[in-house]
Amino acid sequence: HPMATTSKRNTVTLASVGLDIGKEVFHLVGFSTDGKIVLRRKIKRLALVSELEKLPPCIVGMEACLSAHFVSRTLRKLGHEPRIIPAIYVKPFVKGQKNDYNDAEAIAEAALRPNLKFVAEKTQDQLDLQALHRVRSRLVSRRTATINQIRAFLIEQGITVRTGAHALRSSLFAILENRKDEISPRMNGLIVDLYQDWIGLDERIGAITGEIEMIGKSEENCQRLMSVPGIGPIISTAMVAAIGTGDAFGRGRDFGAWLGLVPRQYSTGGKTVLGRISKRGSKYLRTLFIQAAHVILMRPKNWEKFSFGPWLTEASTRLHRNKLATALANKLARIAWSVLANQQAFDTNKEEVTAI
Repeated sequence: HPMATTSKRNTVTLASVGLDIGKEVFHLVGFSTDGKIVLRRKIKRLALVSELEKLPPCIVGMEACLSAHFVSRTLRKLGHEPRIIPAIYVKPFVKGQKNDYNDAEAIAEAALRPNLKFVAEKTQDQLDLQALHRVRSRLVSRRTATINQIRAFLIEQGITVRTGAHALRSSLFAILENRKDEISPRMNGLIVDLYQDWIGLDERIGAITGEIEMIGKSEENCQRLMSVPGIGPIISTAMVAAIGTGDAFGRGRDFGAWLGLVPRQYSTGGKTVLGRISKRGSKYLRTLFIQAAHVILMRPKNWEKFSFGPWLTEASTRLHRNKLATALANKLARIAWSVLANQQAFDTNKEEVTAI
């Protein structure tokens, strides 16, 4: 592939540029309007702006990754048209061995596809909110691991505690006192230290949750989403952080498919074969919607209060509870997208239910 000079790049009309983003080094491959490669360069991260300022305004594609949204905003300021592409859609365009230049070439080709679904560019507020959720999720995982380790140490001493964090918290020190002759001082100290870690994690999770709830109260889109049964500040803020106003999706079922709440399809020869849910998209958001569905299913007396109550009642007679929860989560996701897209609250005229 020829190495384009600065003068040549100024005279050639670029159709698209593929940008392979790295930690310190970026690789650029550009196509002219006649499909020929006219740009092939490796540049340092700090030189990205000065290099792209020399190029005429064009489509610049990049894979969705950590700094893609920051780079996208920078490109837009320079007059380019950035397109963030999911990595799974770039892979079919890769030719030959995998290297940075081939990846950039594949990105440049994918960016020109008119029917390809691109990732919506996130604002800084969305990235901040997404970061809060990621930190909270990590802390919750650490807390669960800490609780499980305490239980494991107790089981090694022949002590079992009924399920639930509250049961363990309320009985832990009584157990240590009653079994102090059986539990060594070293093991006792380890368990107490783990309990202190647990309390510290609770405090950090509570602080971040409170900040997320404050954002939910001040954000109009979050307020509208919380009118949907089962959706509270956690789900509403996570959804706004992930998709903004939902402009990237043409309809609610597209959002449900992006979440991975629809059956995996493997069809050929006119025969339709549907399997388990695809589990694509955001695992975190999908899990939250399924949890919300389970909360609603725990209170069948409230079903008649919802507009989808008759459907839920009928479906409960023919579906396993887990399948029913997944189907309900898909319905809640589609309703939530409609609320965002239409900028209108979900009018159930019903009493509130416990929300997540």
